[in-house]
Amino acid sequence: MKNLKKWGWLFTILVLVLVNWGASVFHSRIDLTNDKRFTLTPATKQLLGSLDEEVEIKVFLKGEFPAAFRRLANSTRETLQEFKEVAGKHLVFSFVNPADNMEGTRVSWADTLTAMGLYPINLKSQLAQGEQQQLVFPIALVKYNDKVDAFRLFNGVQGPGGNEMISHQDINNAEAMMEYQFANSIYKLKETQKPLIAYATGNGEPEDARTYDLVENVLKPNYDLRVINLQTLPVIEDTFKLVLIDKPSIPFNEFEKLKLDQYVMRGGRLLMFIDHLNAEMDSLRIKNEVIAYDRNLGLNDLLFKYGARLNPSLVMDLQSDRLPFDVNGNGQYEFLSWNYFPVFVSKNNHPINKNLGFVSGRFVNSIDTTEVEGVKKTILLSSSQNSRTISAPALISGKENVNAPEDEKFKQEDIPVAVLLEGKFSSMFRNRLSTALNDSLQKYGQEFIPRETSSNKIIVVGDGDMILNEISQNQPLPMGMNPFTMGSQYEYRFANREFLENCLEYLINQSGLSEAKSKNFTLQLLNGKKIKEEESKWQVINILVPVSAVIAFALIFQFIRRRKYQV
Repeated sequence: MKNLKKWGWLFTILVLVLVNWGASVFHSRIDLTNDKRFTLTPATKQLLGSLDEEVEIKVFLKGEFPAAFRRLANSTRETLQEFKEVAGKHLVFSFVNPADNMEGTRVSWADTLTAMGLYPINLKSQLAQGEQQQLVFPIALVKYNDKVDAFRLFNGVQGPGGNEMISHQDINNAEAMMEYQFANSIYKLKETQKPLIAYATGNGEPEDARTYDLVENVLKPNYDLRVINLQTLPVIEDTFKLVLIDKPSIPFNEFEKLKLDQYVMRGGRLLMFIDHLNAEMDSLRIKNEVIAYDRNLGLNDLLFKYGARLNPSLVMDLQSDRLPFDVNGNGQYEFLSWNYFPVFVSKNNHPINKNLGFVSGRFVNSIDTTEVEGVKKTILLSSSQNSRTISAPALISGKENVNAPEDEKFKQEDIPVAVLLEGKFSSMFRNRLSTALNDSLQKYGQEFIPRETSSNKIIVVGDGDMILNEISQNQPLPMGMNPFTMGSQYEYRFANREFLENCLEYLINQSGLSEAKSKNFTLQLLNGKKIKEEESKWQVINILVPVSAVIAFALIFQFIRRRKYQV
């Protein structure tokens, strides 16, 4: 009997050891949340399972933060832990204080991130010792195979005085996008062959320093970029995944439109940032006024056939960026809202604009959608509830801001300025192809295609300046930076670059991670009134129930023990 008891204890110890070993090797989790926030999508799991080298991730959310950013840091840690459950030894992550120096250097991470164009957000928080201004870097760096990618985990909204306003919904949106952002970053670093895209020229598109951020920080790092001239290029090859057209100023002829049209009919994607009206800041700087007039680009019939129409009108919005104005004429400048520089807030109605910060525009044209069978239209950016349009020709004067704008004129809302078109497009030249145009196709072995057989995507934006950068002191600024507010309390980098990147990723969409980007987390808010009414009840339950359970278990255990061993 004694030997049996002895071997029983050994058997118990052995079972415990085996259970612990099994738990360390085999993992299983049950996600009981309604929105499955702790469940990775199949595409993400497949990506992480295919890693053959180590992914190193640094998250710059270490330090003393208010509750909202502590929550963001905790959510980031939980997401990366889920990644590690799948990737195993091929993924390591750490949280870094941006004030610390980089390994083996005297350069702080904060300086390095800023030099990379990853600017902090200016956060005003209430701590125990009083109000405090903080520069927070909600940024992640991902390294794989000696390649590095960086992205922002949180895009704040600028409040009065240049401070960041943080809401529970902002953090919730950031949490919903977290899986996609990390997975997409790993995917881009892992891919050895970049998608081939074209930047179209020949119609006055910018090729100067204003395209520096576009080319060097967006296109070249992520895509195989080629510059094509629509005037001299015979045919746009199918090898191009996308053609980008930005701010043309010279009209398109029928041959150039045919090249674009047939490229679309063969499944090519178009991303177009178009200034329908000619209105430039250079003229305003010199004469303090400019007349906005129609460029007559000749694209209206092409876009109309696909489901969009660029209007010869400018959007004015009370929700706008700022410029310095000499209000009293004494040389003392004040920063006032400039209604011709509208600021757009995302409606979060599509993966392209989900969790997107403010996007700034300059002399933006409004867009209408047209009825086209089989084509779906999604408005990506639109004006605020206090906006209006003015038609060309329109006189724009810097003197307009001497007096406050008349609010009663700004009664329009949700004026579209960027639209996504999806479906099977018909050719603009269907039933109207001339002999000369047909000969131009035949010359290069191309057959005319009157209608697409598969679904396609086109994005049209009514602002060519949105993806260009400004120049300050002979240096290109990041996209979305206003040089007039540099160094002031209103300095802010708008999310223009993120909007462009999202457009490119969606149109090309090779990663299969769209399901992760479409995640929606339900914001569960507590009922404040009910909390006050039932506070005492739940305090009693939370204190007494656990204590009572322990006492009850002890009494039952003693009762059973006495009966078992009672002589």
